[in-house]
Amino acid sequence: METQAIAQAMQRAVTLLERRPALGMHDDPPATARWESGTRVHTSHADGTVIATDMSTEVGGTGDRVSPGWLFRAGVAACAATAIAMVAAERGIELSTLEIHVASRTDARGILGMRDADDRCINAGPQVLNLTVTIAAPGVDPAQVRALAEDGCRRSPISSAVQNATPMTTRIDVITA
Repeated sequence: METQAIAQAMQRAVTLLERRPALGMHDDPPATARWESGTRVHTSHADGTVIATDMSTEVGGTGDRVSPGWLFRAGVAACAATAIAMVAAERGIELSTLEIHVASRTDARGILGMRDADDRCINAGPQVLNLTVTIAAPGVDPAQVRALAEDGCRRSPISSAVQNATPMTTRIDVITA
């Protein structure tokens, strides 16, 4: 029944947005990060949820909390899983397994502000991001299951933001004490 409820909710949203497409564009809830000390940060949501991060000991953190980079990979994985589950529900397909594994490879010299042999800044972000989907839907043609996973990955907002390099503006407000 859960699959059917998701499909019905999605259909209601589609019907509404077909009638009033402007409602589709909305501001997402912001994340606010506040420095605690060292490399420890608390990031909060307007609903009161707080996520604490820190860096590894190799770069001055305590290593006792997840890093912001891990949180990024977790967001990619969770968003892709959610989007795939929504596509499955939309198509009336019951999943028995859905697992997303997101791995990346990063050059630590980037976050340290180091430069390469040609004196270029080293990218602080991941050099490569790999998303692996493990999925099963008993009794459904594997080609259909693969197609729904591909469609879900395409419809995942965070994956789309990464793949399409969403522009980001930066504003810096300096306060004086």
